[in-house]
Amino acid sequence: MASPHGISLQVTVHIDPKNVEEFFTHFKPLYDRVVAEPELRFFEVYQSPEDPGTISWVEHWDCTIEWLNDVQLKKQYFQDYKAAADHLLLRPRDAVILNRVGPGYSTWKDAATPEK
Repeated sequence: MASPHGISLQVTVHIDPKNVEEFFTHFKPLYDRVVAEPELRFFEVYQSPEDPGTISWVEHWDCTIEWLNDVQLKKQYFQDYKAAADHLLLRPRDAVILNRVGPGYSTWKDAATPEK
């Protein structure tokens, strides 16, 4: 079932901590291309404080799961990233696609907002 609020793609990769810098040299061009896509609404990358080789990211899309799988994930720049970076992965990437629940269950507070 398509969500009227879009979908969220959540990905985690595991790489040797000594290869993190190399991973990001391949990841940054992908990130730059993805954030330029008109259907993308949000993209943030995270790194585990306990294991610097565990990198996760969250993407929010205004599209269907079918479009993400059949169009976005088949774009040449995504295939180029996989060809360049997959040898760094210690195991297959973990990825999950979720429907976003939407208004009432989504908050973003600017870093400049005083804490309450």
